[in-house]
Amino acid sequence: MQLAMAVVVTWTFVVAPALAQGFQTRAKQAILIDADTGAVLFERNADERMHPASMSKLMTLVMAFKALRSGRLKMEDEIVMSVNAWRNGGAPSGTSAMMVPVGEKVTVSELLQGIIVQSGNDASIAIAETLAGTEEAFAELMTKHAREIGLTSSTFKNSTGLYHPEHLMTARDLALLAKHVIQEYPEFYPMFAQPDFRYRRHRFINRNPLLNADLGVDGLKTGYIKESGYGIVASAKQDNRRLIVVVNGLDTAAARREEARKLLEWGFRAFGEFRLFNEGEVVARARVWGGDQFYVPLTGGPDGVQVWLPRAVANQQLKAEIIYDSPLKAPIKKGDPVAKLRVKSAWNTTSEVPLYAAEDVARAGPMRRGLDTLAYMAFRWIP
Repeated sequence: MQLAMAVVVTWTFVVAPALAQGFQTRAKQAILIDADTGAVLFERNADERMHPASMSKLMTLVMAFKALRSGRLKMEDEIVMSVNAWRNGGAPSGTSAMMVPVGEKVTVSELLQGIIVQSGNDASIAIAETLAGTEEAFAELMTKHAREIGLTSSTFKNSTGLYHPEHLMTARDLALLAKHVIQEYPEFYPMFAQPDFRYRRHRFINRNPLLNADLGVDGLKTGYIKESGYGIVASAKQDNRRLIVVVNGLDTAAARREEARKLLEWGFRAFGEFRLFNEGEVVARARVWGGDQFYVPLTGGPDGVQVWLPRAVANQQLKAEIIYDSPLKAPIKKGDPVAKLRVKSAWNTTSEVPLYAAEDVARAGPMRRGLDTLAYMAFRWIP
């Protein structure tokens, strides 16, 4: 018996004026997020489904990282390059490849470096065949796991990102996928900053053009197919703050580099962290069903409620939504995460922070729960 409800409040919050202005991009699809909070600082067509090209190899890598962590794969395991992987992703394919000869044994560690540094399609297919038997079966597992980690608009048809009409993602999903890689697999993330990789007689230079751009960029992946143009998903860290950028649909590799660089620079310069509520300060109260009290107060975490906002807009009006499944069900323990505060700024940037129960709410007796049920049926919890 749950009814999704958003309680909406608005208020004015004063920030100091600065010189930053809104951002314009040539990218057809773009998004910039704060990696820690998920705050969306900029977006353009971020929910438009697009061909992600090799940027979707991040999902292939997630599947490999998952298998490594579970013990199903080991870095030193040797995999034989199949005829299929060689023909469709290796030298005969005319696409980016690690150049592993057919029948050659190659370690998982080498394959991962081949995917990350060189964007090797042969390496991607070899990983797919090892984990699922066929690339088609692997793509189904990719899509299934994407749903499990919250990527609602991604459908995978191969492990490489080579063109398929139904192999689609959104810029938002790519940013969330990058965030997942960084936060869930920190032991593997340093591989994305590797400047080069040697295999046999080949030396491959990392294709990420921002690694040496003096921005703090340390990952992740580029992509290009003619059907979608040039794209990149990249992450940079400055002063303990990490941003993730996605741009796609650009005409040249130079434009890809420039648009991603400018968006990252703007994000670090134009936004600051502002405290809306102090630690322990009540943000709102949420209706409770079947508890010994009707409402539970909601507060922020140990640092209160802090959000990323534009520095430029003085006396800006913020729209805040407190989102929870109403009514909450007792029992509730103090500190339980029970709601989210979503704050939208004058530039339509969006931050979401969790809200927690500020006190215990015990389960009420049968009579009280019965009265609550009648109230729910009659009034649908008018808050």
